Amino acid sequence: MDTKAFKRSLQHSENYHRKGFGHEAEVSGMLQSEYQSNLVQQIRDNGYTLQQGDVTIRLAEAFGFCWGVERAVAMAYETRQHFPTQRIWITNEIIHNPSVNQRLQEMQVGFIPVIAGVKDFSVVESGDVAILPAFGASVQEMQLLQEKNCKIVDTTCPWVAKVWNTVEKHKKSEYTSIIHGKYNHEETIATSSFANKYLVVLNMAQAEYVCNYILNGGNRDEFMAKFSRACSAGFNPDTDLEKVGIANQTTMLKSETEQIGKLFERTMMRKYGPDTLNQHFISFNTICDATQERQDAMFQLVEEKLDLMVVIGGFNSSNTTHLQEIAIEHQIPSYHIDSANRIGTANQIEHRLLSGEIVATENWLPSGKITVGITSGASTPDKVVADVVEKIFALKM
Repeated sequence: MDTKAFKRSLQHSENYHRKGFGHEAEVSGMLQSEYQSNLVQQIRDNGYTLQQGDVTIRLAEAFGFCWGVERAVAMAYETRQHFPTQRIWITNEIIHNPSVNQRLQEMQVGFIPVIAGVKDFSVVESGDVAILPAFGASVQEMQLLQEKNCKIVDTTCPWVAKVWNTVEKHKKSEYTSIIHGKYNHEETIATSSFANKYLVVLNMAQAEYVCNYILNGGNRDEFMAKFSRACSAGFNPDTDLEKVGIANQTTMLKSETEQIGKLFERTMMRKYGPDTLNQHFISFNTICDATQERQDAMFQLVEEKLDLMVVIGGFNSSNTTHLQEIAIEHQIPSYHIDSANRIGTANQIEHRLLSGEIVATENWLPSGKITVGITSGASTPDKVVADVVEKIFALKM
C-alpha cells in the first residue's frame, strides 16, 4: 500500500479535520478550569519551590502537559462542541491520563472497545465522528474509518507525524526501519504501519543483540523468536538488515535513542566500511523536544538533595516511566502514581514499580523535615500535580 498517497488523499477529504472548529475561546476556559492550578503556578513563580511546615516541595522545571497533548485534548473538546448530538469515538485513549479520559467519557465521547486484544470497530457507523489520539492511529485504522464515511478529527502530535515522515523516507530508499520503542505501544504500532520493513528494539541490550547478528550472523530461529511480535511480516534478519534507518517512539529516553543510533552507525561502518556507510545507514533527529525537556529537567532535579521523589502520570505512560527510571538510577526513593487517590490518609501509598507491578508502601513519608521532588509526565494536568502536593502537605501537618 502506498501509505504516503493514502495519507495525502485522506487529508484532502472533506471529512478530514486537523485544525479545530473555531471554538478555541470557549474550550480554553474549560481546559483552564478543569486542568490548570493556581497552586502549581504559585510554585512555578516561587522558583519551583514551596515550603510548608516540615515539607519542602521541589518541582522539576519542565513537567506536565506538553504542547502536543494540550492541543489533542483541546481538539477533542472542540469536537464535542462542534458535533453536540453526533456519536463520537476515539480510536485509543486521547492521552495516557485517567482523569482526562474519564472526563471525555462523561462528555459522551466513546472509546473503541477492545475484545480479546483486538479493537472492535463494528460499533462505528457511517457518519459518526472519529478522533485520532495524540499518539496517532495506524494506516489500517484510518483507512477503515474513511471507508465507513466517518468524519475524522486528527489530533496526532506533529512530532509523531515527523517520525512517520522519516519512516516513509526509509521505505522510499528501501531501508529497514529500526524503531526504538515498545512494539505494543499505540504510537509504535502507528509508526510501523507506515513502514515496509521494520524491527522494533526496546532497549540497548536488544540493539546490541541485533548489531551482533549483523556483524557475526547467528541463529535465525532464535532471532525470529526474540522479535516475533516486533517485526514486519516476512522479516528476514539475514537480508533485511543490510540497509537500516533509525526511528523512535517519541516518548523514549533521548539518551538511549541516541546511543542506539550511534551503535547501528558504528556497526554498519564496521560491516561495510566508511566509504559506503550512507548506502547502509540513515538517521534523522526524531526526538521530541517536550520529552527531551522533561528528561533534562528531571536529570537536573535528581542532582539536588532530595529525600524522595514522586513521579505523576498514567501507569501506561511511557514518558512517565522513563522519568521514574531516572530517579531510580540516581538511587532516590521514588513513587510513580497516577493520581492523588493513590496516597492514603495513614501514610500509605499505592504505586507502580518499573516491572509494572502495583504495590502498597507503608510509612513512605519520613518523619521530620523532608524535601520532596515532584515531576509529571507529558499527559498529566497541573491540577493532578496540585492534588498530590496538597495531600503530602496534609499528611505532614
